[in-house]
Parts: sequence; C-alpha cells; structure tokens
Amino acid sequence: MTTHDDVVEERRNFLYIATGAAGAVAAGAAVWPLIDQMNPSKDVLALSSIEVDISVIAEGESAVFLWRKNPVFIRHRTAEEIARAIADDNAEDLIDPQTDAERIQKPEWLVMSGVCTHFGCIPLDQQGDFGGWFCPCHGSHYDISGRIRKGPAPSNLPVMDYVFLDDSTIKIG
Repeated sequence: MTTHDDVVEERRNFLYIATGAAGAVAAGAAVWPLIDQMNPSKDVLALSSIEVDISVIAEGESAVFLWRKNPVFIRHRTAEEIARAIADDNAEDLIDPQTDAERIQKPEWLVMSGVCTHFGCIPLDQQGDFGGWFCPCHGSHYDISGRIRKGPAPSNLPVMDYVFLDDSTIKIG
C-alpha cells in the first residue's frame, strides 16, 4: 500500500528531475550562441576549397597555388618521370614508404602540399638528388612523387584532398 510519505517522495523526485532538465535546456540555450560564434566565418569557409585550371600547366612543368594560405604543388609529370616514380616504389632509401599509386589519382598529375614536413619551409622544384624537390633550409630531398628520400624530414610531402571535375579542372579541399 502506498503511503503519504511515498507519494511526497515520488513528487519530490519528479520535481528534481523536471527542474534539472529545464535547467539543462536553459543552460544549453544560453551557451549555444557562444559556441556558435566560434564557427568559421563565411570568408574562411570560402577558402575551404579552390578550383584550379590545370590545362595551363605544360607537361614537365609545375605550378604553385595557394590554398588556405599554404602552397600547393601541382606537377604535370612526363612519361619518364612517371616511370621513374614507379621504379622507385621499392627503393630502400624511402624514409616514409609509399607507392606512387597511393599518392596520385592520374599518373600524369601530382597534387601535394608545398610545405616541408621538417620545419614548414617551402622546397624548391626540380632540384635535389632525386629530381623532385629540395628544401635548402635543412637539406631534405624529395623524389618526383614527393616522397622523402634523404634529409631530416620525417615524412613525405602530404597529398591534398582533391577531385577531378573534368579533364582540365581539379577542386582542392
């Protein structure tokens, strides 16, 4: 049989739960504008992706584009460079082993970050011991696939997220 004290205790428990839930909703409503204002602004979101016309890059040449205030290297590789990159897939001096196929979507196009993975310098194109990129600041040598082969850099030049929109345009980011 339910006593008067049991009914009072059940009501009190219900009021505690209801008050706590209402307080949580009110706190969330008060805090949400503060959290929402930390989202990126529209101008930052506009920089989150870029479209690049790659038809202007001749075979055997590279171009540099800025994305999120960082350089992006796009290389239109020759058949010889592609063959060299594939031949080096099993080279013993790969510090960060990765095949060329893992780094590209189409063999003739290499799209990667232009920031050295050692201290954030910008490597020089078509220089160094492996015909790729060379960072003169501390002597890191990258091959034609952007893989670190020699020097203090701990990893390969990162490959960007990109998609081919058509044969002459890619979207980065």
